[in-house]
Amino acid sequence: MLAYILIAMGFLMRLIPHAPNMAPVAAIALFSGAYLNKKIVPWVPLAIMVLTDLIIGLHGVFLYTWGAFVIIGFMGYKLRQGRTPGKVLGMTVLSACVFFVISNFGVWLAWYPHTAQGFMNCFIKALPFFRNTMAVNIIFAFILFGTYELARKMVQDKGFVKVLIASVE
Repeated sequence: MLAYILIAMGFLMRLIPHAPNMAPVAAIALFSGAYLNKKIVPWVPLAIMVLTDLIIGLHGVFLYTWGAFVIIGFMGYKLRQGRTPGKVLGMTVLSACVFFVISNFGVWLAWYPHTAQGFMNCFIKALPFFRNTMAVNIIFAFILFGTYELARKMVQDKGFVKVLIASVE
C-alpha cells in the first residue's frame, strides 16, 4: 500500500506546475529503498517517471534520469542499517549529487560538444537545477522519513507496530 501512495504522490508532484527539478522523485526513491520490499524498490521511481514522462513527453536523456532514480532507490538500502537524521541527510545529499552527475552526463552526451569545454559548460549550466534538486530532496526526505518514523514511534507503544512494519515489507 505504501508503494502505491508514494507512486501517486510522485506522480502528482511531477504533474503540478513546479520549478525545474523540484519534484521529489529522488527522495521517494531513497525512502523506498530504506523501507520497502527489495523487489519493489526499483519499480517505485520507474513507475513515477514512466507514467509522467509519457504525459509530459520523453526527452533525449530519459534513460539517464530513470536510471539515476533506480540507483538512488538502491542507495536507500544502506539506510536499512540505521536511519539516524545524520545518515538520512548524508544519503539525501549524496543522492542529489548522484542524480546531478548521471543526468548531466546524459545531457552532455546528447546536447553538448564532446569536449572538455562542452563538459564543463554542461555541468556549470546545470548548477541552478542542482540547487533545486538538493532543496527538494532535503525537504521531502525530512517529510517522508520524519513522518514515517514519528508514526512508527507513536504506534509502537500501542502494539500496532507489527501492522505498520508488515505493510512495508
